[in-house]
Amino acid sequence: MTIPAALAVLVKERAEHRCEYCRMSQSLQGATFHVEHIIPVSCGGTTTEDNLALACPSCNLHKSDRSHVVDPDTQAMTALFHPRRQRWSDEFAWEDRRMTGITATGRATIQALDLNHPRRLRVREAEALFGLFPPGT
Repeated sequence: MTIPAALAVLVKERAEHRCEYCRMSQSLQGATFHVEHIIPVSCGGTTTEDNLALACPSCNLHKSDRSHVVDPDTQAMTALFHPRRQRWSDEFAWEDRRMTGITATGRATIQALDLNHPRRLRVREAEALFGLFPPGT
């Protein structure tokens, strides 16, 4: 689905050019970040500013067309993090370079999007060298 250019600019600027899931900065990445539907169009989501988020390619590919996944602690179906309806700092915290889930949503999102993959930890280490990590929440 094509997202109007002005709307894509709004989403990127609102996110301060960071992935709204893993908080990685676009500035050191070769791959372009994606403006994605938080609630997939296939599940009734709309192409409106309140349903769009900026996602790095890894988060977007891992998320795919899902909006709910299993919480690894309770095994209950849980909504993925919704950047427009939830505050990042209410769901997640940093422990050194690792993300931890404060809530079921945080835990489920970390597992589903593989947010503590060793490659992501190395990216966070590199971002720290440039003063880009930890990001503001």
